[in-house]
Amino acid sequence: MPELPEVETTVRELRKKVRGRTFIDVWTDSRKQIKRPEEFDRFKEEIKGRTIEDIQRKGKNILFFLSGKKVLLVHQKLTGHLLVGKWKFHKDQWVPPPGPLSDNVNTYIHLMFILNDGVMMALSDLRKFAKVELWDAKEISDLPSLKNLGPDPLSKKFTFEKFKGCLQKVKKGKIKLILMNQTVISGIGNIYSDEILWKAKINPFKDISELSEKDLKKIYESMKTILKKAVEVGGESISDFRKTDGKKGLFDSFRKVYRRENKPCFRCKTLIIRKKIGGRSTYFCPKCQPL
Repeated sequence: MPELPEVETTVRELRKKVRGRTFIDVWTDSRKQIKRPEEFDRFKEEIKGRTIEDIQRKGKNILFFLSGKKVLLVHQKLTGHLLVGKWKFHKDQWVPPPGPLSDNVNTYIHLMFILNDGVMMALSDLRKFAKVELWDAKEISDLPSLKNLGPDPLSKKFTFEKFKGCLQKVKKGKIKLILMNQTVISGIGNIYSDEILWKAKINPFKDISELSEKDLKKIYESMKTILKKAVEVGGESISDFRKTDGKKGLFDSFRKVYRRENKPCFRCKTLIIRKKIGGRSTYFCPKCQPL
């Protein structure tokens, strides 16, 4: 699933490419992904003619603020990613021009927004889990899925004291799972929690009640460093995520531990191990990150 760096990358690129553009038409072959309004024809009529005034990220959600006080919410879920370009519709499918958009992972197009001046915005989503909702702007701040999100770790307001306060509210639990809990801190998932904890030399199974002030400081600093770097290089494309031009993010070159089972640790050469935690795989160095 795209995490904070991937969603932030998408939002920054969308601002440059589609902000100020107007929706001319909408196509889909997966109506179930339009969650609100449920009737696609109504969704289509309500969005046509509206201009994209701003685009923001809230956790892993993308919010398009439209003219007429409407907000289009897109959550890319497991395999979804938004693309911008020009396609041709041929034999019931969207055909991209030669180049990155023709990468196989970019060809699972189930939702296409046609904008003015021939620009298109597509949702490619292999598993078809992504959701799209259209809301009145006055309702958006009260949505439970947004209202209950924890603070954003990239925010300037997310100080070390704020971070400690988030953990104090939880009081106990394995640090890996706490970092991925969207009601505690928003945006971090499986990939970056592993990378953060490896850099901080903290075992993912460590209970937060056992962490010292020094440990928390290392986690906080690692979080800021890792996430900023990931955004800088366009996110991680080890799986389905691609940037809006169809190209891969470059964080793979900086990945130290995630999906490196049985490979030597970059610090001590001990083999990285993988274990299950909360139903998810976690990767760590048993020597650098002792329990």
